[in-house]
Amino acid sequence: MDTMISAQEIKRRGISAVDQALKKGPVHVIQRNRPRYVILSEESFQRLTAGLEARTRLWNRLVVEDLPPASPRSRQELDRELQAEREDWGD
Repeated sequence: MDTMISAQEIKRRGISAVDQALKKGPVHVIQRNRPRYVILSEESFQRLTAGLEARTRLWNRLVVEDLPPASPRSRQELDRELQAEREDWGD
């Protein structure tokens, strides 16, 4: 179960309330009876961002690097080829 603490409790007890709650993992701060913030330890934050960076690098490799090279043909050449294909389909 995620640890929750009220904003009022943080105001009352200060950072020691957060430190104690962080021992159990991420802390959800409740304000006006709604989840408002999530506090992570520095270690958890570093793991999270490292994972995001790794996924971004993988995505870029899979999507961007594997794309075929751009066509050296001009737009006008491509338009002529498409028009010729459309005319062939009409026969």
